[in-house]
Amino acid sequence: MVELDAAFVRSQFPAFDEPSLAGQAFFENAGGSYTCAPVITRLSRFYHARKVQPFGPYETSRLAGEEMDEARRRLAAWMGVQSDEVSFGPSTTQNTYVLAQAFRRFMQPGNAIIVTDQDHEANSGPWRRLADEGFEIREWKMNPETGALELDQLEELLDENVRLVCFPHCSNVVGQINPVSDITAIAHAAGAFVCVDGVSYAPHGLPNVEELGPDIYLFSAYKTYGPHQGIMVIRRGLADLLPNQGHDFNADVRYKRFTPAGPDHAQVAACAGMIDYFEALAAHHGAADLPTQTQAARVHDLMRGHEIALMKPLLSFLKDKNHIHLLGPDQPDQRAPTLALALETNPAEAAMALGQRRIMAGAGDFYAVRALNAQGIDPTRGVLRISFVHYTSPAEIDQLLNALEDVL
Repeated sequence: MVELDAAFVRSQFPAFDEPSLAGQAFFENAGGSYTCAPVITRLSRFYHARKVQPFGPYETSRLAGEEMDEARRRLAAWMGVQSDEVSFGPSTTQNTYVLAQAFRRFMQPGNAIIVTDQDHEANSGPWRRLADEGFEIREWKMNPETGALELDQLEELLDENVRLVCFPHCSNVVGQINPVSDITAIAHAAGAFVCVDGVSYAPHGLPNVEELGPDIYLFSAYKTYGPHQGIMVIRRGLADLLPNQGHDFNADVRYKRFTPAGPDHAQVAACAGMIDYFEALAAHHGAADLPTQTQAARVHDLMRGHEIALMKPLLSFLKDKNHIHLLGPDQPDQRAPTLALALETNPAEAAMALGQRRIMAGAGDFYAVRALNAQGIDPTRGVLRISFVHYTSPAEIDQLLNALEDVL
């Protein structure tokens, strides 16, 4: 098993050479990651040399359009889907809202949608609002003790009226990695489509959406080392059924059907830098000549392996603290490195105290009010959240543990 070269990884992120950030350890990655150098390079080049209306008849415009198409094509290949199945939008929240409007026109009276109380509000609220249109909303509830979504509970909610099942690949406060393939198979067998919120999972390795099987997969580029864009995969079978949400003259272009406003040309183009980085990571670890999907799997496993190793001492530390309640699993292979802690002390004050010790962490409800309520936590008080990714170093984990010992 090849181990991740952390020094190489950190060399790809300008933030680690930024003097104003020196000595600070970043543990609020679930709110937004550092941006990798290839994305910054592409964004700067676009604004310097491509900032014209793309897809026009002159050279600069042609190059601008080609860079936008490149981003879509390479992201699709990395996730195992077709390029016209990838759409961009200003955020995942906005993309989900657009999808909800498409389903509002697609569904029939008596149809139902299943949502969870484990979700970030972005993949819950837009669907729940369809109750105002007369559709039934069924809630797949977490186990309040473990925070887990249990498959037998889903099966009890499914029947011929359910058109869509919405759930997170990974909750942004519970942290548990949900079995997407199993859930998708159960939903498809009942005749329902599947929408997966991958925002909290994608930073830990972009998934193969073809293998997982959902009809919709959403994530945020700005939490995945890229620019501030929402990226959504909508498989062809569903995309061709849903009514067009874009301009009438774009109705026959799949990736434009779910983008009501004009795209941010520069940020779409810069998304290709995410794949530049992932491919550089694959090449550095000996996978340059392998097929794209094999490279993607290698990078995914490198990221997860490094994160799991870093989680072990942190989870061990937390197990010994009876006054701290960790939401979700305490086994590193079952969760993402997004750890929400319910404290006896004030979480906001704890985050401030950590900041004084040069630990950047967050406190609050993190738009997961329903998930906190379901686990008996007052959302107005919230939790302390510690989140990291594959560019986090063992030294930063040690720095965090020392700070937590002082503060908690």
